[in-house]
Amino acid sequence: MILQDTNILTERELKKLKDHQYSSSCSSLLDPLMQKYWNWFVTLVPLWVAPNLITIVGLAINISTSLVLVWYCPTATERAPWWTTLSCALGLFIYQTLDAIDGKQARRTKTSSPLGELFDHGCDSLSTVFVSVASACAVRLGLYPGWMLFQCLCASTLFYCAHWQTYVSGTLTFGTIDVTEGQIVVMLVMLTSSVESFFNLDIWTSSLYFFSLNQLSTLFGGLCGLYSMFKTDGTIDKIFTGGAGKNGATVAVSFSQVSSLLD
Repeated sequence: MILQDTNILTERELKKLKDHQYSSSCSSLLDPLMQKYWNWFVTLVPLWVAPNLITIVGLAINISTSLVLVWYCPTATERAPWWTTLSCALGLFIYQTLDAIDGKQARRTKTSSPLGELFDHGCDSLSTVFVSVASACAVRLGLYPGWMLFQCLCASTLFYCAHWQTYVSGTLTFGTIDVTEGQIVVMLVMLTSSVESFFNLDIWTSSLYFFSLNQLSTLFGGLCGLYSMFKTDGTIDKIFTGGAGKNGATVAVSFSQVSSLLD
C-alpha cells in the first residue's frame, strides 16, 4: 500500500531524472585501442536486443565464473583447478565487452535513459565485489587475510569514489590507468594462476625480497589506485573542488557558505 499511495520521487526529482544526460571523459591508455574492438562488436548485435539484456547477461557470466572459482577455493588458500581461473579470465573479458557495448547499443536503438545508466552502474558495483573476491582466490591471498581485506576495500573504495566524483562534477572521469587497465590486469592474473595450476608451479606464494608475489601484486594495485585517487586533479581533488554538479551536488563549499545556509 505504501508503494501504491506514496510517490517515491517528487515532480522536481522526476524532471531532473528526465533531463539527465550521461557525461564522461577518458584519458585511459588502453581505451582507444579497445574502442575499435567494441565498436566492431556492437555491430554484430541485432537491433532488437535490449541494452539492459546485454548488461545483465554480462553480469551473470561474470558472477557465475567467479562463484565457480570461489566454490573450489572457499578460503582463498586452496589451489583452484586450472580451468576455473581460465573461465574467470574469459568471463571477465566477456563482461568487459558487453559492459562496453550496452551503451552503444542503447544509442543505436535510441533507447538511452538515466535508468539504463543506473542499471548499468548498479551491475558494475556487483561485479566489483565478485571480481575482487575471485582475484583474491586466484592468487591464494587468503593466506594473508589482512592483505585480502586491503585488496577488497581498495576495489570498493575506488568504485565508490569514482561515482562520488561523478555526483559532484556531473562527469564520470576515467584516468590514465583506470577500469579497463585494471580488468585486463585481473585477466592476466587469472591466466597466470591457470598456468600455475596446470603445470603445478608455485608462482604467487614464491618470495621476492620481503614479500610474496601475491602480496606485491596487491600492493602494486593498491598504490596505483591510491595514486589515481589522490593525485592533483584526481578523484579526491575533484570531489572537494569540483564545483556543483547538475543536481547541485557538491562538497566544494567554503565555511562561510555553509554558515549562510544554516542561518
